[in-house]
Amino acid sequence: MSLTAAALALLAGQSALSLTVELPRAESQDVAYAELVAGQDQAALAKLLAAREVCGEDPALLINLGAAYTRLGRVHEARKAYDAAIVSDERYDLETGSGKWIDSRYIARTAKREGLDAQRTLAML
Repeated sequence: MSLTAAALALLAGQSALSLTVELPRAESQDVAYAELVAGQDQAALAKLLAAREVCGEDPALLINLGAAYTRLGRVHEARKAYDAAIVSDERYDLETGSGKWIDSRYIARTAKREGLDAQRTLAML
């Protein structure tokens, strides 16, 4: 590398000008969080099933679907929803009810592993 190229590379790293590329944001989707928090499990389930027709592989939707099924005592269907979230091609961090950001697959695995306890699952949302 020439001395001039090395100097330019060094100066470019110190430049006050920086290039920022903003990535397109995923559209926010209603995943029935309000209904689940309010204990309206049937309403949450109806909303999630309708949304699944449009965004069937969305991990947040699948996790909340698992939570709704769990709270309604439909354990087999809850496991299927959690499994779908675990193997989904989509994977990202989700904000939990406590404000923490956690990997979607971790949340789904944790909800499934912890015996599908409805209160613990809701705390993970």
